[in-house]
Amino acid sequence: MKTLEDFIMPTQPELFTMLKKIYRGRVTSRKGEFVLVKGEVPVMLIAHLDTVHEHRVKQICTSGNGDILMSPQGIGGDDRCGVYAINTIYARVEKKPWLLFTCDEEIGCVGAEKFAREYDLGRLPNGLDDLKCLIEIDRKGKDDAVYYDCDNPEFEDYITSKGFKTQWGSCSDISVIGPTLGVASVNLSSGYYNQHTLHEYISKKQLAATIKKVIGIVDEIAANPDFPKYEHMEKIYASRFGSRWLYDDDYDWGFGAHKVPDGVPEAYKGMYEELLDFYTVSEIEDGRAEFGDEYIELLYNTEMMGDPEAEVKLFGLYDKSDKKKAQ
Repeated sequence: MKTLEDFIMPTQPELFTMLKKIYRGRVTSRKGEFVLVKGEVPVMLIAHLDTVHEHRVKQICTSGNGDILMSPQGIGGDDRCGVYAINTIYARVEKKPWLLFTCDEEIGCVGAEKFAREYDLGRLPNGLDDLKCLIEIDRKGKDDAVYYDCDNPEFEDYITSKGFKTQWGSCSDISVIGPTLGVASVNLSSGYYNQHTLHEYISKKQLAATIKKVIGIVDEIAANPDFPKYEHMEKIYASRFGSRWLYDDDYDWGFGAHKVPDGVPEAYKGMYEELLDFYTVSEIEDGRAEFGDEYIELLYNTEMMGDPEAEVKLFGLYDKSDKKKAQ
């Protein structure tokens, strides 16, 4: 079985070719756009092949315990973690899910848009209409579940029951694919941090935890013919003018350019405000509740300043918390 490093090192075109060889005989592809692998279980797992980094990974640095991976070229966990994860899940389950690998997600979900067009034109294999749900593995951190504009409370309850917590996000491939197929979708954490920076790192332990949970979901769907089909339900946003399908400046999204909560010390307010361009209020408040106000500064110095000492200290807090919860 291929390792995580095997999926980190290649360029996007090389990875595209490698996946076509791995799944030869089961593949529908469009060069430079997507690779679709037909499955037998009515669930599709999704990841994208591109990263934001300009140079291929030539050197991988590993922590002493083997858990953390980084690279001077940018490790590309977003979304090579997801690519590795769905390949690993496919290899470990007896009955196989559908897989979709897209290209150029980082520049506007290009591969996902092409997949959607091909589906609308009836050029893709039969069976996609039978899918019960979609699972993307392309989210930072651990245990997050992001639904974007999909608002199916029963599906959200199901994913929450597997140990994930709902968070907010702006856009990913399922924002295109879910509505096109009419199937509920979720984006799950894959253990990477500091995405889109050269200080990005991967926790293999946290990635493995997501893989284990998704294997359980795939096996459950495979074993239960009566597993429900979760439909895509478009989120309706409220405004003072009534419900509508538009973004509303008065709606409290919880992320990006919104007010710093009451009670944040003055010294941290500027940092908090900048972090809201990348994090939700609930994400920051969860960390603040667990680690105190210092968490804001550590997160800011890690994400915004690229401070390696802050990064080590922040990860130490996460690691200590995980060990405490495991006791």
